[in-house]
Amino acid sequence: MSQISNIMNFNEHFVENKEYEAYLTSRYPDKKMLIITCMDTRLVELLPKAMNFKNGDVKIIKNAGAVISQPFGSVMRSVMVALYELDADEVIVVGHYDCGMASLNSERMIQSIKDRGVSDEVLSTLENSGIKLTNWLRGFNNVDEAVLRSVELIKRHPLLPPNIPVHGMIIDPTTGALKLVADGYEQLNV
Repeated sequence: MSQISNIMNFNEHFVENKEYEAYLTSRYPDKKMLIITCMDTRLVELLPKAMNFKNGDVKIIKNAGAVISQPFGSVMRSVMVALYELDADEVIVVGHYDCGMASLNSERMIQSIKDRGVSDEVLSTLENSGIKLTNWLRGFNNVDEAVLRSVELIKRHPLLPPNIPVHGMIIDPTTGALKLVADGYEQLNV
């Protein structure tokens, strides 16, 4: 049986048994927080437990490495939607140790792209259009610095409302221990 068949069969029973009722909440975060974190599988359940969040408490944006690379890209658009439309009034960027983005090798990934069937012609067209794949697929060397870069990008955004604290944390993906690397309340008291 395929993964999709398994999902659909499980979902049918989930809905029939009204298991969804345990997760009913509104679209507005009860704790008025937005979390930007990594898509790492180890954080799916660990991060909310380690931060004492349950369904409905926070908005969560996940991407590779919790990295915000474009001030007007989709992640920042989601940040603005959370702040202006969904009642969030605090932001936390949460990176983690042993992150795949820390070991991302753009050349190796480009080779993998080729190995999986993307032609040299497509890659050449992208490069000739100004898209430098080695830059676009670049990771980071230090998770603390990567989190701080994303925090700074948010803090300096021209559309960020005044008095919004932007914090930075790093979580241990094994124990859930948190390290605070940027206290957004301190920036507001300066």
